[in-house]
Amino acid sequence: MTIDSRTTSTVDVNAFRKAMGSFPTGVTIVTVACDDGTMHGVTVNSFSSVSLDPMLVLVCLNEISRAVDLIEGAGAFVVNVLSAGQQDVSRWFANQHRPPGPAMFNGVPLEPGVTGWPILADAAASFDCRLRQSYRAGDHLIVLGEVVTLIHRPQLEPLIFHAGTYKSLAQKSRRGRANARRFGRDLTRPSRHRTPAPATAGEASASVHSLPAESERLSAVQSPRSVAGR
Repeated sequence: MTIDSRTTSTVDVNAFRKAMGSFPTGVTIVTVACDDGTMHGVTVNSFSSVSLDPMLVLVCLNEISRAVDLIEGAGAFVVNVLSAGQQDVSRWFANQHRPPGPAMFNGVPLEPGVTGWPILADAAASFDCRLRQSYRAGDHLIVLGEVVTLIHRPQLEPLIFHAGTYKSLAQKSRRGRANARRFGRDLTRPSRHRTPAPATAGEASASVHSLPAESERLSAVQSPRSVAGR
């Protein structure tokens, strides 16, 4: 069956948000500074690598975000991947009532990046980027950046956001190990059924694509994607 390109979506927005909440994400703070001293930071969990050659990443920002004009004007930005202990930082930069400008960063440990834009000192990783291109997409702007330099602190676990709440990677790992042990026991039990034939390449890829899909945006005061942008 084919779908007419003119067909209007009947998907409810709340249902869409809840379904997207199935996909766990990390949490980032996108920071930018301008020559006149203006600084801004915003919580975003719509972040992805794009290319290795050249090294490109993207973030999606609400079209009404103050960060949009600042990034396009400055031509650079930093993506700071939050560590597990930075829930308060995530909430702060998603708070629509936080003060504008440098006061927004009061009490937040910073260090200068190569581009001069603020880097969060306790982030699990920071990507200092030069603006490569931006694209309007619905009510968001897709910002494509070329990584100029990066800082990686592998000893720090990342902050995870899933189904509307913050979670720890360590907690998920313990469940994963428990499931692996359970699966291992199941595989060692004799089966009365015929052993299935190995999956073909097509069947294997189909099973991979059946995996669940993305996280609900941190809601109201704490949502990267729904608030991203103020």
